[in-house]
Amino acid sequence: MSSVLFNEFPTQDGKKIVEVRLNAERSLNALTLDMIDEIQPKLDAWKDDDSVVAVILDSAGEKAFCAGGDVVNLYKAMAGEGDASFPEDFFTREYTLDYTIHTYPKPIICWGNGIVMGGGMGLMNGCSHRVVTETTHMAMPEVTIGLYPDVGGSWFLNHMPGRTGLFLGLTGNRMNAADALFLGLADRFVAGELREVMVERLQSESWDGNANAAVNRVLRDLEDESQPQFDGKSPVQDNFELIQRVTDQDSVEEIVETLLAEESEDKWVIKAQKAISHGSPLAINLIQKQLDVTKHMSLKEVFNAELVLSVQCCKHREFPEGVRALLVDKCGNPQWTYSTLAEVDQDKVNEFFVSPWENNPLAGL
Repeated sequence: MSSVLFNEFPTQDGKKIVEVRLNAERSLNALTLDMIDEIQPKLDAWKDDDSVVAVILDSAGEKAFCAGGDVVNLYKAMAGEGDASFPEDFFTREYTLDYTIHTYPKPIICWGNGIVMGGGMGLMNGCSHRVVTETTHMAMPEVTIGLYPDVGGSWFLNHMPGRTGLFLGLTGNRMNAADALFLGLADRFVAGELREVMVERLQSESWDGNANAAVNRVLRDLEDESQPQFDGKSPVQDNFELIQRVTDQDSVEEIVETLLAEESEDKWVIKAQKAISHGSPLAINLIQKQLDVTKHMSLKEVFNAELVLSVQCCKHREFPEGVRALLVDKCGNPQWTYSTLAEVDQDKVNEFFVSPWENNPLAGL
């Protein structure tokens, strides 16, 4: 069976809504290169198809919308067991798809149910209408595997309130539906049980005018009906002042030191402390520097910069070592290049930001 399913829903006025359904439930719908290569030509074709009024992006199963990217094949390539060109091919095509979604001329409704991490965040955050449910759990936990929040993370983390993006990038802490709405990572909360109702109401809409307005009408009503299931508790918002205080330092070492010195009984804060104390010291430096250098970049420039950093990460031992320890051998004990933040060589950090190409493969976005 195909790892992506495509469906069509006719509207009452003779148009159609198309569905892209990630269909790899066993792997929590992790995004593979084959999936990317199936979705891209469909989106390209629908752009110019007047009969298509909107796209629904969702997934099979209830556990996850998309829990990440194809780390297994990336690891094989980095370990010398697969195609050495795979990392560049994968990231180039993944970021092209993400950019296509961000700049799409028609509404794309993402049903962000369950786990949304890594590559799933890249898909969801480009969509025009991002829906979260009571089971949504978002995160960019790359620090734990020696990587950084890519797939446009350099863009959306930098556009969050205050320095919440920096904090969440460094800690990889989870976010619930209320967090996502507060941070601008989602547009609507809709109860999970109303998914089929959403499709039916979209089919019943009039699509002669503004397509975005039609989607908004449906989602606005569903959000109102879903309020009994929405508890509204946002750990990020509750800890906003702490996040601002902790990140208001002169160096990333001081940020980590200040966070670890914080005395708190809040489970969310304790998880942040645990994650950053176990994360890669090198990755912590890469995350801070990447967010700094991309702060005023355009979306296109961000994806160009991410391609450089991602490919360079695949050439260094840190990322494969993190994947080995957490996802392959599952020993949970990565041997990081540097044991502490104080040991990190800044010249080595700077090397990750040097383009390996004369012409960036994404220059033509």
